[in-house]
Amino acid sequence: MSSQNFDVYSLIDKKKKGLKLSDPEIKWFIQNYTDNHIADYQMSAMLMAMFLKGMDGKETASLTDAMLESGEQLSFPGKNVVDKHSTGGVGDKASFILAPIASAAGVKVPMIAGRGLGHTGGTVDKIEAIKGFNINLDLKVFEEKLKTEGLVLIGQTPEIAPADRLIYALRDVTATIDNIPLITASIMSKKLAEGANAMVFDIKTGTGAFMTKTKDARALAKSLIQTAKRFKKKSIALITDMNQPLGNAVGHTHEIIESIETLKGNGPKDLTDLSLTLAAHMIHIGGVEKTFAKALTKANLMLSSGKALEEFRRLIRSQGGDERVIDDYTLMPQAKVATQVLAPRRGSIKMFDNRLIGLLLIDLGGGRKSKTDQIDHAVGFIFHKKIGDTIKKDEPIFTIYHHSHQQEAVTRIKTKFLKEGLTMTSQKVRPSKLIIETIK
Repeated sequence: MSSQNFDVYSLIDKKKKGLKLSDPEIKWFIQNYTDNHIADYQMSAMLMAMFLKGMDGKETASLTDAMLESGEQLSFPGKNVVDKHSTGGVGDKASFILAPIASAAGVKVPMIAGRGLGHTGGTVDKIEAIKGFNINLDLKVFEEKLKTEGLVLIGQTPEIAPADRLIYALRDVTATIDNIPLITASIMSKKLAEGANAMVFDIKTGTGAFMTKTKDARALAKSLIQTAKRFKKKSIALITDMNQPLGNAVGHTHEIIESIETLKGNGPKDLTDLSLTLAAHMIHIGGVEKTFAKALTKANLMLSSGKALEEFRRLIRSQGGDERVIDDYTLMPQAKVATQVLAPRRGSIKMFDNRLIGLLLIDLGGGRKSKTDQIDHAVGFIFHKKIGDTIKKDEPIFTIYHHSHQQEAVTRIKTKFLKEGLTMTSQKVRPSKLIIETIK
């Protein structure tokens, strides 16, 4: 860390003018923010300047390094320590399926997950639908559980990339989320600090993704892989569709139930296929199997044999959660009232505004409008139709699960979805392609 001293105002002004920040300047700014010498409003201004004026490869590397070096860094022997990261989306609960599959196959999976960001749900928020599940393990316990049990899931700790934990919360409420350098630094500082030796990236693209355009998703994938190479880590990235919810469930309890059902072999095809493919890549680059084809066969076996389900049960038990939820979903919070949203006419579903769907869940209480908001795990949506499906007039598109006092919000959601969130056509529509591209 540079011993140089800089002026906060001058650095914000420099970036605001589109000039490049040096490695010492970036590291000084991040360290002083982490140490509480720079105020939230000043970091917010810097984030907006970075967002609007961009950062080149050197600045991105410096930001990643600064956030990584702001806390402790774990290291594990063996190439089979592999993590997966998704850029997030609506209904994306694949982590709860692929991690147990990979773990059952012999991969060690360290998961330091985030909370909801913008319109997307967070892995940590979702798992907390299970009563007692402790995501606040300290780093020593995390390290020990990974070594002995092979699968552990925690939230961001004060020790791991603390700069990112602070900046992540600010980005969520200052509209500075969808930016490749900021996303790269956030993802990679955590993944490198947690000790993963290889990484599988699921980069979403479409209306419900931060990278709405495939070219931007591709650029992010390349940025992440380039950073992994700089640290001599194996990696692979899949660009996947986020033009509609992944699976059928949107909302915390509903997504945990759908994950368990998928582990029981009853999951929706898109969610099952993506989880198996991502798990297979983890098994392959983790060195458990020599080819992807063999890794995919192994992933399928872990799912069909029930071993992956037992891994998930063990994870819940190990971290203090009520494992009975595997067999009794009523042990999780669930809203009692169901309201269907019906098709206004006959036709084929051409498009969903998936970002809007995420925002509608927030409107129902299933997400945060500010960083201090409490999430209602009980509410959610179950979708009955996908892009390309033909639907009759008054046939349900999705069902809203809500509380009896939320009728006003439900009416608002129905109106807004039918007006802005759904595009129908009389023409035949081709279903969305789930995996668009693989980048190594």
